[in-house]
Amino acid sequence: MLAPISGTMRTGVRIMLFSALIVVTGSVSAYAQLPAEDHVVELGVMFWKPSPELILTSQALARAGEDDVNFVEDLGLEDKYFPEFRVSVGRNHKFRTSFVTFSYDADTIVQRTIRFEGRTFNLGVPVTADIKWKLYRFGYEWDFVSRERGFFGFIADVKYNKVEASIDSPALTAAATTDVTAPIPTIGVIGRGYIAPNVSITGEFTGMNLSRGEDQVKFWDFDLYGTVSVGRNFGVQGGYRSVVADYIVDEDTGDLKMKGLYFGAVVRF
Repeated sequence: MLAPISGTMRTGVRIMLFSALIVVTGSVSAYAQLPAEDHVVELGVMFWKPSPELILTSQALARAGEDDVNFVEDLGLEDKYFPEFRVSVGRNHKFRTSFVTFSYDADTIVQRTIRFEGRTFNLGVPVTADIKWKLYRFGYEWDFVSRERGFFGFIADVKYNKVEASIDSPALTAAATTDVTAPIPTIGVIGRGYIAPNVSITGEFTGMNLSRGEDQVKFWDFDLYGTVSVGRNFGVQGGYRSVVADYIVDEDTGDLKMKGLYFGAVVRF
C-alpha cells in the first residue's frame, strides 16, 4: 500500500532544484522591489479538475488485498471541478492555509462482486456510492533565499485528511460506510523564479511517511504553477498538482491520488 516516490514526484523534485539554482544565481537585489511580491496578504481560489484514484479497503488487516474497492473503476465515478481556497499571510515568513473538498457520487450497477465494511455487493446489483475527501493544509513558509528574480524557501505544515465513503443498495437494510481521519505533518521546499517582471513560475513539494504501531500514513504533494500579475493586486494562475495519500488507520486502508491541471486567480494586499 505504501509505495515509494513515483517518477512524477522525482521529476517534481528535479524541477524544484532547478528553480532554486535559477534563484540563487539571480540578481542580488531585494525581491521586495518587484511589484508582484510587494504584498503581505494573498487570497486565491483555484478550480481543479483532477483525475482521481480512490481505492479503499475496510478491515484490511483481516483480509488484506481481497476487499479493495476502486471507487473510480468499480463504481464509475467521473472527473469533476472542485474549488480550492488558498490564503498566505506574510513576506519572507508566511503563514499559509488551504482547503478543498473532493466529493463524488454515482448510481451504477456492480460489474464484479465487491465487499466493503463487511457487506457483499454481488455482480449486477444496483448501488449508490458516495465518497468525500476533505483536505486542509495549515503551514509555515520561510523564504530564506530572496532575490529580485525570485526566492527559495522551506515549508512545514500539517495536512488534515478526512475521508468519508459509503455504498448503499436496495438489497441492504443499511449502507456500508467508513469514516477515517488521518492528519500528518509534512516538510518540503518552495521556489519561485520570474521569467518576466509580471510572469513567475513556482514549484513546491512537501511530504512525509509516518508509522505508529500498525497505523501508517504517507502523503506527497507536488504543485507547479505559473502566475501572470496584472498590477500589484491581481494575478491569474494555472498549474498542475499531484496529491498522493496512503494510509492504514484502525484496520482501514486508503490509496488516494488526485492529479491534474487547475486554473484560478489571486488578489494581494
